[in-house]
Amino acid sequence: MPEHGKPIFHGRRKGRRLRQGRRRLLDELLPRIRIDVTRKHVDPSALFGDATREIWLEIGFGGGEHLAEQARRHPHVGMIGCEPFVNGVGRLLSEIDRDGLQNVRIHADDARELLDALPDASIARVFVLFADPWPKARHHRRRFIGPENLPKLARVMRSGAELRLASDQMPLIRWMLFHTLENGDFEWVASGPEDWRNRPADWPATRYESKALARGERCVYLTFRRRARMQ
Repeated sequence: MPEHGKPIFHGRRKGRRLRQGRRRLLDELLPRIRIDVTRKHVDPSALFGDATREIWLEIGFGGGEHLAEQARRHPHVGMIGCEPFVNGVGRLLSEIDRDGLQNVRIHADDARELLDALPDASIARVFVLFADPWPKARHHRRRFIGPENLPKLARVMRSGAELRLASDQMPLIRWMLFHTLENGDFEWVASGPEDWRNRPADWPATRYESKALARGERCVYLTFRRRARMQ
């Protein structure tokens, strides 16, 4: 049974031993930028300064390369990252510390907890990039993009918000495409094959993507738009 009513989490939380510097950042920097979901309500506008124009969310940021680069390119966007894997959190913290990034906040745990705490129509862009494909049929329901979580995403995304998905695993791509279109709250904005075969210029690469390309794998990039919300 889930502990204290929390959903069951499937996946790794820890890997190899962290470097001393990253352990220090987990102890000192993370508490200052961690998002507190224990009160069951998170006000995104209160997490950042008054100059913040909109809030973007990356779910499963891995090593944080994409999130950190987006934060550098868009200093007036508040970047929220979710990642339960402590080594990935440590790596992102090192980039935040090195570059003095002020517009990043982290939920170092299950993204579903944060989605449940966010208010309606509060997010302008969501990224789910190179997520765990869970290839075995009995594990397909663990895939993040699916019937359970898409309604949660639709609730927190404002009208016209972008949902960006990517993977090098074609079974997962087909799964995400089917379920996102089936949901009905999202429209696929592709007008031709080049729109999903090539990564857009404003879409920084991730470490997982670079590894896939080095293996000769083909990556697919999907962009959806949140349909106008019913009044």
